[in-house]
Amino acid sequence: MTTTPDVKTDRAADCEVHCVHPEAVARVEAALPDDALIERATSLTKVVSDPTRLRILSALALEELCVCDLAVIAGINESTMSHQLRHLRALGLVTFRKVGRIAYYRLANDHTTRLIADMLAHARVM
Repeated sequence: MTTTPDVKTDRAADCEVHCVHPEAVARVEAALPDDALIERATSLTKVVSDPTRLRILSALALEELCVCDLAVIAGINESTMSHQLRHLRALGLVTFRKVGRIAYYRLANDHTTRLIADMLAHARVM
């Protein structure tokens, strides 16, 4: 287990003098995403910060599943699962297909697959 230093007491990582590097600041500010993109990205991180939704996305990274299967995996009822999936669908993270009366969900694209895989890989080495 890796421990992280106490943020309040770890002063070794702070600058000991105040110095701003204007050229570096200008380069970074010019390359930063605009506020609208930052807001959309923040919305995504809020969604995946919920353990139930991350469990759903992780399951869908493994294979396409129906609402009933996902409800069992997440330990919630089907109505709550449908609500969670609507939320994930609205953000473009999941999509579905109907086979008769059954809705099968999958991750919407490779970006979502990589996002979930990268988050879990990072969490494993923390």
